[in-house]
Amino acid sequence: MRRGVLPAVVVTALFGLYLWAVVGKGIALVRTGDPFGVTMGLAALVAPLVCLGLIVREWQLAFTVQKMADLLAERGELPVDDLPRSPGGRIDRAAADAAFEVARARAEAEPDSWKAWYLLSFAYDAAGDRKRARAGLRKASALFRAAER
Repeated sequence: MRRGVLPAVVVTALFGLYLWAVVGKGIALVRTGDPFGVTMGLAALVAPLVCLGLIVREWQLAFTVQKMADLLAERGELPVDDLPRSPGGRIDRAAADAAFEVARARAEAEPDSWKAWYLLSFAYDAAGDRKRARAGLRKASALFRAAER
């Protein structure tokens, strides 16, 4: 089993238990017929469903990113983390910025390439920009799924 999968499965299972408990309470509140109880019950039903949608979205992203990584590994094109590091393990900022510029230029030159966006997302991560790294993975994932069709 890949590293990180077990904790994700455990957290998802715990969320399932939470969802089961909250939905049960929400239904009970709606059944009271009291306007306040109905309102609270509906809120109790909507919030976990929104969270469930977000969790499904994250699992879909994870599976797609893994497919992309497997395909790149098959081709021998998986990015290698060879950036210089400090003795404490931090990536050298100048090296990360230089690698980022190369990846950004490639993504700009090939805006419809899932591989370019995949590589850019890892360059963002190395540069410390986790938000853009995740957005890059989402873009790569969307392009990859579109290419599979």
